[in-house]
Amino acid sequence: MPEDPAHRADDAARPAETVFVPTGFRAQDRFRDPAADPPPEWTVPTPPKGLPLPPPPAATEPQDDPPPFLDLSTMALLRQPKRAPSEGWRRWLYLASFKLINLGEGPKAQRRQMLVAQVQRPLRSCYRIAVLSLKGGVGKTTITATLGATLASHRGDRVIAVDANPDRGTLSQKVPLETPATVRHLLRDAEGVVAYSDVRAYTSQGPSRLEVLASESDPAVSEAFSSADYTRTLDVLEKFYSLVLTDCGTGLMHSAMAAVLAKADALVVISSGSVDGARSASATLDWLDAHGHQDMVRNSIAVINAVRPRSGKVDMRKVVDHFNRRCRAVLEVPFDPHLEEGAEISLDRLKPETRQALLELAAVVADGFPGAKAKRPGG
Repeated sequence: MPEDPAHRADDAARPAETVFVPTGFRAQDRFRDPAADPPPEWTVPTPPKGLPLPPPPAATEPQDDPPPFLDLSTMALLRQPKRAPSEGWRRWLYLASFKLINLGEGPKAQRRQMLVAQVQRPLRSCYRIAVLSLKGGVGKTTITATLGATLASHRGDRVIAVDANPDRGTLSQKVPLETPATVRHLLRDAEGVVAYSDVRAYTSQGPSRLEVLASESDPAVSEAFSSADYTRTLDVLEKFYSLVLTDCGTGLMHSAMAAVLAKADALVVISSGSVDGARSASATLDWLDAHGHQDMVRNSIAVINAVRPRSGKVDMRKVVDHFNRRCRAVLEVPFDPHLEEGAEISLDRLKPETRQALLELAAVVADGFPGAKAKRPGG
């Protein structure tokens, strides 16, 4: 259709439209249309199996399942009640509260239980303990009997003490006498001893279950007790007893002493709290050092036995320090009126302090059992 001349005239008469030119921020043209210039990853074709998954984490070693709990004992599966206190004010409170307030054992009772556990360490073979001193009157036989009684009362195996004193030993007087037989009778009949009941006919037993094999009461006869005799005696006893204690004489040159020292697994040296007693015990260690028993001295146990009430004039700290430098351990046994009597010994009649000291001594001896790590203080 031909354009109307009137319209063309009107368009010419209108003013020209104003064109907007952006300035400033808009002139920078910071905005871009994503559709006009898409990112490259938008245009990548989709894989036929979907979008790729992220890479798996680094492979680790397969974790093994924990092993099954094999211990199905009552102690392992059931919560054990707290042990009732056995002594002191804790026990009184426990009983007064009709057993409702149970504070458990106190530190002293726990210490005692730990020592008993040490004493009860098992033995697979016979363990031999030699008790000796150069000086008489220091309580060597008494310590042999009380140490043996403490070991026997806490252990379930058999413990025997042998009197090897050539000068009419008194070890058999520390337990009720059940037989007049001596070590000589045992050696005479050794060929016929095939069972424990056979040996039992030659020993006497105390309330603690400690057995004693007596020596001859005639010094002229007992002097003939030689190293060979002592070795034969041990050959018989070690078949039936786990612990053999030997009460040695005061003479280190006695004929049986060589076999005693050669067979001993542990050495207990006795000293009194006096100056001459300490010097004699130290001289005993000097003699052993000079005759090739250095290892025995280093592993020995020194016992300072108070055979009479302490006067306080001797500095016991210096005595203990002297033996601490030479022996594996040093124990002090306090004076006890029951031991001063010199008669049969009953552990129940001892003062609590004495029983505790003997238990400490027995635990130190047990530290030297095979398998236990016995160390010198500071070693």
